[in-house]
Amino acid sequence: MDRPQQSSDSPTREPKSPVVLSIECLKGSSKADEWTGDMLQTGDIVEELRIGSSVTVKWPFKNGKNGVQKILHASFKAKDTSILVKVRRGRDEFAELQACIVPNDSAGRNKQYMLRSIADPNYTVCFCDRTEADCFELQASRNSRMVSALTRGRLQDGYVSYPWERRMQEMLAVPHSSGFLSVLFLPKASDRSASRYNDLEDTLARANVWLIASQASGVPVVFMNIQTESLLTKISGETASSTVNAGSLSDLADLASASLYGFEDYHGVDIGVVRAVRLWYAPLGGEIPMEIKLQEGDFKLGFAISRTEEGFIYISSVVDGDENTPSSRSGLSNLYKEAMEASRLLVVSRVSNQKVLPWMVSSTGAVRCFDTISLSQKLSLHRHAKVPISMHVFMWDRAVSPSAGQTRFRSTASPPPIIPLPPEVQLARQPNENQIQPLPQEVFDDESSSEGVSQRLSEVRLERDTAGESSFRFHDFALSSNWV
Repeated sequence: MDRPQQSSDSPTREPKSPVVLSIECLKGSSKADEWTGDMLQTGDIVEELRIGSSVTVKWPFKNGKNGVQKILHASFKAKDTSILVKVRRGRDEFAELQACIVPNDSAGRNKQYMLRSIADPNYTVCFCDRTEADCFELQASRNSRMVSALTRGRLQDGYVSYPWERRMQEMLAVPHSSGFLSVLFLPKASDRSASRYNDLEDTLARANVWLIASQASGVPVVFMNIQTESLLTKISGETASSTVNAGSLSDLADLASASLYGFEDYHGVDIGVVRAVRLWYAPLGGEIPMEIKLQEGDFKLGFAISRTEEGFIYISSVVDGDENTPSSRSGLSNLYKEAMEASRLLVVSRVSNQKVLPWMVSSTGAVRCFDTISLSQKLSLHRHAKVPISMHVFMWDRAVSPSAGQTRFRSTASPPPIIPLPPEVQLARQPNENQIQPLPQEVFDDESSSEGVSQRLSEVRLERDTAGESSFRFHDFALSSNWV
């Protein structure tokens, strides 16, 4: 093709350089191949456009960019969007791009079109009017522009959809219920009016002793993590005047150990920030599900439940010698015996897929947990309705045989690393007033004592537990356990 002759072999800027149709790179390819010689680059001079198999336009282009945009618009409207672009780089270097015509939404109100590479849809270019000398300068500055693009390059982020419902149904051991276990410890009030609270170290110490005491009583759990958790509340009166003020940077040093600090919002309302402590823990061998199937003629489930001082529900007794009870048929009796041999409690973590673990310690020091009486009633209703009982228990070992004729259970999650207990903590079960022992068998064998048993069952000890603003009652039988 004939071109205006230059005064030297190398391209130089001339006073009257002709205007040509040039390439402008809008978005780079996925591998930045636009900086190689195989793809079009900013500053390349367009020599020929071939749209479909019927339209071919060569240099010079009438009306430059505007004329080409009209051609692209007509082709796009006719649904003939395939285009081949041939460009010149320097004097004798040529390249081409096979692309499709698409609207350029970033051009604003004016209907503009750009080209999207067929080989790499991320790579898009458009046309612009430049002088030939400007194109030569852009081509000569390729290396510096490449370094500049590297400096300006930023990683992009965005939102992608995720199939939460399906994943929560398929991937979790208990659908729509997490396997994360924690207890929230509120700071303990240091006076009756609950206007002052113990410091953060006291809350951490109470979380520590709760975990150690749970392990010492035989609950097979291990420490995972601990963190502070900020809870907002409205304060007034003496509470507001006694809290640490966080109104300026100079007050930050006083917040290191404070359990409650306050600030004033724009409306003059005193806002308090309570620094609670959340303790994360996990069962030593994970959780395993058990299903207790019921039959006609089942007059009892064959096991009793109790609760530790720390709020854990556990199997405290099983009927021995009767292989036809639901507890024996399901393997629960064998699992209980193996737990006893290992000096562990057989802790119930879920009933009907609902967690029955302690989850909070109030500012009065009371543990928020589940009532054994209501749980016994629910289990008895299962027995009356002949509806199978779904139950999860904590394991102390990943492979434990629940019954002689069954293969070993294996927990679905890998056990956490075992953190050794302090030497002063003994794991042997020492019965106390809260770790209930089964009644001697002769009590049940003696028919004359049935009235005495009924009378003792009716004697209940009411223990009031206050957690936050609400309270509820725990009913603990004076007997050794709650049989179901």
